[in-house]
Amino acid sequence: MPRSKIITFVALATLSVAGLAQQTSQATVSARPGTLNYTEGQSVLDGRTLNAGAETGKTLAAGQSLSTTTGKAEILLTPGIFLRIGSNSTVQMISPNLTHTEVRLEQGRANLEVDELYNQNRILIDLPNGQAQIMKKGLYAFDASSSSVSTFDGQANVYPGSDLTTNVKPVQVKGGRRLVLAGDTLQPVKFDKNQAKDDLYNWGSLRSQYLGEANLQLASSYAGYSGFNPGWYWAGGGYGYTWLPGNGLWWNPYGFGFYSPYYLYGGGPIYGGYYGGFRGGYGYRGGYGYRGGAAGYRGNPAAAAFQNRTAGGGGFRGGGMMGGGGGGFHGGGGGGGGHR
Repeated sequence: MPRSKIITFVALATLSVAGLAQQTSQATVSARPGTLNYTEGQSVLDGRTLNAGAETGKTLAAGQSLSTTTGKAEILLTPGIFLRIGSNSTVQMISPNLTHTEVRLEQGRANLEVDELYNQNRILIDLPNGQAQIMKKGLYAFDASSSSVSTFDGQANVYPGSDLTTNVKPVQVKGGRRLVLAGDTLQPVKFDKNQAKDDLYNWGSLRSQYLGEANLQLASSYAGYSGFNPGWYWAGGGYGYTWLPGNGLWWNPYGFGFYSPYYLYGGGPIYGGYYGGFRGGYGYRGGYGYRGGAAGYRGNPAAAAFQNRTAGGGGFRGGGMMGGGGGGFHGGGGGGGGHR
């Protein structure tokens, strides 16, 4: 990205409402289900080798596949849902629609972080011997070689069988349970969550922390801005898109928060310690709070820390996900059951 277009947190923190409106109008195209957000190592999208790092403008259309060799990749589904695939893995986009988002894991492993889920959303992950429909927010792991579904937190309804057009009763896989579809017994069993925290899990946790940092900066910038719409927002640098919810504070399965600008503007406290200084009562309007002085988000220390992270990599650009054409945040139609 040209250096002239780099917008760091320092600039964003002092933007007026009019400036934010102009920024939003110049935003990159809003992310849609299937948007490739970040890659590490070598990845191939429909025969084209991709550069590592944050991606813009690359989306898996229906029928297209993404493969990794020595690397990993992160794909955005509906707002608040991140699909991350491990090394030597392949996923194919079956349906990128907002109310019917379906991905097939053809080989390798994938994790799914679900931070927000509407009744209208139907999120389906296909495996060689079945299909999983995501029913609740949480964290899920999928393995194509064993055709297994592991639920760290949440609930998945798994439909066994390779023929996804048949009408079969789903098996509920709740938190702390794993279902292996390749065996004879279709019964979820307990698994050790700590032992299951492999390299892909840890990579997803790190990505989640980065995206939480980016969310906090953008949410603070849009606090009080009347033109804000929830959805995916471009954070630039090594971040890619992050998620800004429409209200409240949402904790993801890794323990990182995603803040709504309305939450911050309404006086909600900032938790956690992304920069080591926002713990233990540093409230929104307190002496060291969001609008406070030296340690506040309108002050210099946090801004300087974030500027160092984003130097040379592009600053923040907005880009909510509201409206029609398949990119709306709320879609029509009911959630329905699994299968197509």
